[in-house]
Amino acid sequence: MMVDTILQKLGIPHTAIALGEVELQAPLTDKQLQSVSAELQRVGFELIETRVTKIVEDIKKLVLTYITDEPDEKKMKLSAFITKQIHYDYSYLSDLFSSIEGVTIEQFFIIQRIEKVKELIVYEELSLTEIAWQMGFSSVHHLSAQFKKVTGLTPSHFKKIGAQKRKPLGEK
Repeated sequence: MMVDTILQKLGIPHTAIALGEVELQAPLTDKQLQSVSAELQRVGFELIETRVTKIVEDIKKLVLTYITDEPDEKKMKLSAFITKQIHYDYSYLSDLFSSIEGVTIEQFFIIQRIEKVKELIVYEELSLTEIAWQMGFSSVHHLSAQFKKVTGLTPSHFKKIGAQKRKPLGEK
């Protein structure tokens, strides 16, 4: 809705808006492009212009989708899940992602998965065993080891200090 409002305000005709994509009726002039970019940044969005950047953003969305899917959906490996949606060789996607983001897809996945674990710990609705199972860890020990490796804290210590150590999903 925000993107639609911005485009209407700037008088830019468009036919469709979906998550991360806008279908325009005509190409933008440089001045229009700058105006759209400025307005998007003002509300916390950014303009994704290049094909490479779009692929990287699509990979991020897929990683987040993979994390939030039900456990039965996670039987497919992350690499297969990504290449099923983005029809490129995984090694190409991995190299591309690393060159743009400075971390591998796997590192990004681990970081995001731990952020989701933090969220679940803060909500205090599930035990650590239930969180480990839901998030696809082989055991509580594996979850605890990954958690400590990423955060420097044990899950129980994190629970004590709470939400101030959480980042929104999608951030590195």
